Amino acid sequence: MMETTTATGGLVYGIRLRREVEYRYVGITTKTASRRFRQHLRVAAEGRKTPFYDWVRKQNPSDLIADELDWVEGLQELGQAEMDWISYLRREGDRLLNLSEGGMGPTGVVWTEEMREAARIRNTGRKGLSRPGAANPFYGGKHSDEQRKKWEVTRKGTNSGAHNPNFGKFGADHPSFGHKMSEESRKALSEARKGTGNPNFGKKLSAETRAKISAAQKGKPKPISQRSAHTRHHTNKGIEKADCNYCVEDSAKPSLSSESESES
Repeated sequence: MMETTTATGGLVYGIRLRREVEYRYVGITTKTASRRFRQHLRVAAEGRKTPFYDWVRKQNPSDLIADELDWVEGLQELGQAEMDWISYLRREGDRLLNLSEGGMGPTGVVWTEEMREAARIRNTGRKGLSRPGAANPFYGGKHSDEQRKKWEVTRKGTNSGAHNPNFGKFGADHPSFGHKMSEESRKALSEARKGTGNPNFGKKLSAETRAKISAAQKGKPKPISQRSAHTRHHTNKGIEKADCNYCVEDSAKPSLSSESESES
């Protein structure tokens, strides 16, 4: 890909290993081949994921060289020259790592299934580049309602059931295992979901849904009464709830120790 420029011409260059005559990449530039080569090394070091940059990262930079193949006047002619060189070298058997056939402007590359699978294998296990806050190029931006609606339609059901990447993961296998929200986050989440912020605000279960829930819960062991639930979740755990009638009732009763003291 050629850099943005006001120049009227440029050169076609090829990158290869110094010990070999086979070229692995062909490009065009309006600068010098050495300057464009240094840019390629920098982009490779930043982690761009293409067959060419993956190959560059595997090499020692001192083992690589960029040759000037052709100088051409006219930008359209320069783009055509790149296409001609790529076509010629591929016919000669050079294993070029270019994704496209060259030329100026958008290349319209259509990835094959083999290319996608190769990219998947290359990217497996790689750590992503985190750009939080102002470093993120979308910082302060907001997706349009139209775009959000499109995603809602296309993604519906993609993360439910077995399609969820965390489906069937429990305990230490779950990525959220051991995570605990801060009090500040819990309070903010609570405030955000109160009233109209609650996704179920104003909604009422239909008779059909209630019947389904009832059928699904049949046969499952549950406390036989509210008193039993109070005993399990409050008394046995030493917890007292101000809004629990049984907690209030129990606190009003004299304790065993006070009864024994009165008897004595």
